[in-house]
Amino acid sequence: MQHVLQAGLSTGMSAPNPVRDTNPSFDGLATLMPQGWLPRGKPSVVYRGKNGDVHAPPVAIGAWSWGDKATWHYSPEELPAIEAAWKQCVNASINFIDTAQVYGTGESEVICGKLVANMPRDSYIMQTKYYVIPQMKDIFHPGSAPRRKLETSLKNFQLEYVDIYLIHGPIHVQSIATIAKSMAECVDCGMMRTVGVVNYSTEDMLEMEKELAKYGVPLAINQVEFSVLRRLPELSGLLQTCKDHGIVLQSYSSLAQGRLNGKYTVANPPPKEYRFSSYDMKDVEPVNAVLKEIAEKRGMGISAVALNYNMCKGITPVVGVRKPEQARQNMEALGWRLGEEEIKAIDGVSFEGHTTSLWQQG
Repeated sequence: MQHVLQAGLSTGMSAPNPVRDTNPSFDGLATLMPQGWLPRGKPSVVYRGKNGDVHAPPVAIGAWSWGDKATWHYSPEELPAIEAAWKQCVNASINFIDTAQVYGTGESEVICGKLVANMPRDSYIMQTKYYVIPQMKDIFHPGSAPRRKLETSLKNFQLEYVDIYLIHGPIHVQSIATIAKSMAECVDCGMMRTVGVVNYSTEDMLEMEKELAKYGVPLAINQVEFSVLRRLPELSGLLQTCKDHGIVLQSYSSLAQGRLNGKYTVANPPPKEYRFSSYDMKDVEPVNAVLKEIAEKRGMGISAVALNYNMCKGITPVVGVRKPEQARQNMEALGWRLGEEEIKAIDGVSFEGHTTSLWQQG
């Protein structure tokens, strides 16, 4: 699975178009969280469910790199550092893990299960994703494929249910109606609590919401790429539509795969495998200069500023963690918020981003 994902990225699932400037007349303050709101390490984001809501912190820990060799070159020697980073996150009340069936071809789910093995089940949030690239289960059992694959995930986790199950992209062979029915069945049999989608356009998201509603199941999430380097979900109106419908917008590649944390430069570009928002670093440097200026005034790293930016827009960032130091840097994003003038400065150097027909439709 993991090699199929990397091959897809290489052939255009998220290859960027030329950089486009944002609309200068767009009001980037319109989607900000209310004055007085601060992102804190506590359950402050509500994911609506049929049989009860899931309450989670405003940041999720991305586990794509855990076990994945095709893109992230994972080695088992990394596990102690991952365990230490997870403990640091939990100590900061960030107890929310985002993984997927495709990550490490299930190995990420196995690692996640080991991390939570000795924790009370109500003390963490586990989110995984249905692998939508067609396999035999999808072809011969289209109506039950999400459930059958979730059964395997639960064995990987050694859990009885997951809190959130996402449809990992809009390219499934089944109709939205068929997928919705199967996801609702997973809710009703207790294998999952809430339902979400990934990379759905506004139109498809609303259609999924309508189909799920036939079974009394709310649509809880649309997870899309969003960062200072890809504001398209905000500029297109998708973010506001999510807010209007009580759907949480989650952002993956929240730090643009390291392009927004100070790690990479023109002289030290990211590996070619890191393809989300993969603009030339010479185009990214003006963005990082603004983030760095704000970060230095506030006495923190630029990754904290980039993550706080997403949260101020009402978006839950998913951010990868492989080491305790990364966890510490990311946790700096909590307990404060950017001012309006700082938001305007960041908006002024941001990118609109792009969509692709193969993958990123939201």
